[in-house]
Amino acid sequence: MKKILVTGADGFIGSHLTEELVKRGHKVKAFAYYNSFNSWGWLDSLPKEIMNEVEVFTGDIRDPNGVKEAMKGIEEVYHLAALIAIPFSYHSPDTYVDTNIKGTLNILQAARDLNTSRLLMTSTSEVYGTAQYVPIDEKHPYQGQSPYSATKIGADRLAESFYRSFEMPITIVRPFNTYGPRQSARAVIPTIITQLLSGEESIKLGSITPTRDFNYVKDTVNGFLEIAKSNRTIGEEINIATQKEISIGELAEELIRQINPNAKIITDDQRLRPEKSEVNRLLGSNDKIKTLTNWQQKYTFKEGLSETIEFFKDNLNQYKTDIYNI
Repeated sequence: MKKILVTGADGFIGSHLTEELVKRGHKVKAFAYYNSFNSWGWLDSLPKEIMNEVEVFTGDIRDPNGVKEAMKGIEEVYHLAALIAIPFSYHSPDTYVDTNIKGTLNILQAARDLNTSRLLMTSTSEVYGTAQYVPIDEKHPYQGQSPYSATKIGADRLAESFYRSFEMPITIVRPFNTYGPRQSARAVIPTIITQLLSGEESIKLGSITPTRDFNYVKDTVNGFLEIAKSNRTIGEEINIATQKEISIGELAEELIRQINPNAKIITDDQRLRPEKSEVNRLLGSNDKIKTLTNWQQKYTFKEGLSETIEFFKDNLNQYKTDIYNI
């Protein structure tokens, strides 16, 4: 049983990770973003028996003092706290630098000072930009096609520098597009599902030609946990990917078929990325994670979509389906 800190625990993947760590018997401290509403994000939706085992620490990842306080006595850190919405990064890039780069630096500095025994730093497939070859392995070049992806590249390279400079036990974990219950409506799968469930028959989307490699959130969480088990993963950058791709258009047609066959896709110009910023193809290699760990994809895309749709049916009132969520 380890004492583990999860930053971004109040978010989508972080809440699932926190829940699974508790189920596996670990002592979990959940770092949640401080706010005057005393909201713990998606942690507030977890069963009471889970939250009774979680210590919640509210703070701001941009503040080094609070970060270091949260990390005292911690053996293992899963750093997921980040700003991730690409459209928001177009007009507010400073916040992405402060949160994604400076926030990561705060974790690294505190871990170095406190001799933390293990760090898993969360990256994103967006650091690769549009695929120059497929499947995208961990040697693929980086390309900052949005302020968001540029700050995640910067955060990854900071983490690498601390591993190389100070021999710190760091792994960069790079999930491809994760989806599932509790995801923000800014992401494409919840965007489509919530519009359909709210009765819309004109489904507003941006470009429908890009392809993505979609991980179900429980497979992503299991990837983190398997990576943490192995010392062979220290100093490595590791994709979590299904090694399968689907276009946004094909995805939308499948969801339309399942929920409301009468619906049609329409292009909403405000949802289009600038041409040179759009990532047109993401198809990840999972050879490395399968070589270094025991991870295997457990959920088919059909199974993951089914569980996701059921969640949104039960929680549609928590989403603003009539606006473009950036």
